[in-house]
Amino acid sequence: MEEPKKPRLLDQLRAAVRARHYSLRTEQAYHDWVKRFILFHGKRHPREMGAPEVTAFLTHLATTRHVSASTQNQARSALLFLYKRVLGIDLPWLDEVVVAKRGQRLPVVLTPSEVRALLGHTSGTMGLVIGVLYGTGMRLLECLRLRVKDVELTRRELVVRQGKGNKDRVTVLPENLVLPLQQHLVRVKALHDLDLAEGFGEVFLPDALAEKYRDAPRMWGWQWVFPSPVRSIDPRSGAARRHHIYPESVQRAVREAARAADIAKPCTPHVLRHSFATHLLQAGYDIRTVQELLGHKDVKTTMIYTHVLNRGGRGVVSPFDAL
Repeated sequence: MEEPKKPRLLDQLRAAVRARHYSLRTEQAYHDWVKRFILFHGKRHPREMGAPEVTAFLTHLATTRHVSASTQNQARSALLFLYKRVLGIDLPWLDEVVVAKRGQRLPVVLTPSEVRALLGHTSGTMGLVIGVLYGTGMRLLECLRLRVKDVELTRRELVVRQGKGNKDRVTVLPENLVLPLQQHLVRVKALHDLDLAEGFGEVFLPDALAEKYRDAPRMWGWQWVFPSPVRSIDPRSGAARRHHIYPESVQRAVREAARAADIAKPCTPHVLRHSFATHLLQAGYDIRTVQELLGHKDVKTTMIYTHVLNRGGRGVVSPFDAL
């Protein structure tokens, strides 16, 4: 009897990532970096390579491809995972490979009038998503992964599940978004009822919740607040489901709205999070409160938004104004 063939290296990588319940985006990123590493060295097997090859690849990314420090560090993390978790090779030198330092950059922040102009050039579901991003300070994926059961209309709050660092938190729900959200959820409920009538209506549940609660994937409370208008095939299970709106769609909508509003600053969904934090501090809210709303682990991360609290650079009056 023939022994079963050993899975290919990249399949082993996927299995190791899924066993640790990493996100699909992390799985795709790790798969991509390991594949690039192998191709860069002429399709040699990673077992045949070591410190010189890893260092050469990371150096190539920085000097030839001119990638950012965060991108280079992501590639390093992927290779570290490959050797330690997939190949079972403990390579002390990999921990000592130089980690690119990320430069300190001040966040792009819109003024209240710019936010108003931006929102004025949005409409429909995408306009509601953009409004929620600014009104709550959530990250883009936190907003898109919001489920119906986590919308507390009466208490005027939203529960963010499995945010960055796999932590839950509560953030504010603006009064002016309550009615639009109620009307939106009525439409989403009708869409979900239609899916159920057609034999669909199941939604992805994290970890083993779908096994533990067999009826949960079809229940209204577990559905996405911002579902995709079309069904798609889950790349892991192969099931036909309705995923949430794609992040790229929101990014494009913000970009187009900023262009229409003649906003010169580079504008992304994350800029709305920066603006939310800055405007709260300008309104006099305590920095610890803002830290909790944003879900920052360290208050030092939140303190970067204090750079705009004073008029002018560090609150200094230029001697030019005294002339």
